[in-house]
Amino acid sequence: MDWGSLLSYWPFVVGLLVTGVCSGIAAGLLGIGGGAIIVPALSTALSVLGYGSDVVQHVAVGTSLAIIIPTGIMSARAHQKRGALDMPTLKLWVPFIVIGTLIGGVAAAFLSGDVLRVVFAVMAFVIAANIVFGFQDKVMGHLHGSGLTHRISAFVVGFISALMGIGGGSLSVPTLVAFGAKMHAAVGTSAALGVAIAISGTVGYIVSGWGVAGVPPLSLGYINLPALVLVAVLAAIFAPLGATIAHRLDQKTLKYVFAGFLVFVGLNMLWKVVYG
Repeated sequence: MDWGSLLSYWPFVVGLLVTGVCSGIAAGLLGIGGGAIIVPALSTALSVLGYGSDVVQHVAVGTSLAIIIPTGIMSARAHQKRGALDMPTLKLWVPFIVIGTLIGGVAAAFLSGDVLRVVFAVMAFVIAANIVFGFQDKVMGHLHGSGLTHRISAFVVGFISALMGIGGGSLSVPTLVAFGAKMHAAVGTSAALGVAIAISGTVGYIVSGWGVAGVPPLSLGYINLPALVLVAVLAAIFAPLGATIAHRLDQKTLKYVFAGFLVFVGLNMLWKVVYG
């Protein structure tokens, strides 16, 4: 490979480094794995390098889930030190969230890149609207003591998270709040749940992407290893900073920051579907 080819990758590398910093802060601040930043940033970077649109979205989603593993661990540890992990809920959710994520990761192989983008955008808008208007509290609030409802919710969160390439915080946080959890506890617990989602989702995308043509070099299934390393290191370093910021904000402010962030990301995904 000549120097010109190497230099052409520098914008991609710089973009990944910035993505790592931003996703790490978002992970600690909002209890998400950072996938809502990583997926659009990585898909854009790979598109610029000339990879096909369907492969790009699948690689972005799969790699995002792999990146969330260290980010989620660092974020969960930071919240645990502040007493913001609900261990009984965590133990109840994990087995079912893992099953849902594994199934979602394998199912993604049968969906086009644009379908995954639309799923991402629609869910982002629904979640943001729920945070602002609180309709989930009215629908599910009375079911907070139901173990069956918790298990079904965990499965659905895992399945959709695998299709979106996120750590599930944008789904599990409002669900846990509807079930009666305080915002800070919901954020901390969802960060730990994101680790389970990320591990099982990564396995699903390795399996579904195994042998697929057109993926970037140094990829394991749909997981691109250079992007995984570059973003994951910085994201893991900066996740505790986001957690520190989160515990300095009141719950109302944290909710609106979360909602505005999701609307922005959803609009970005729809823009890609319409304009490519």
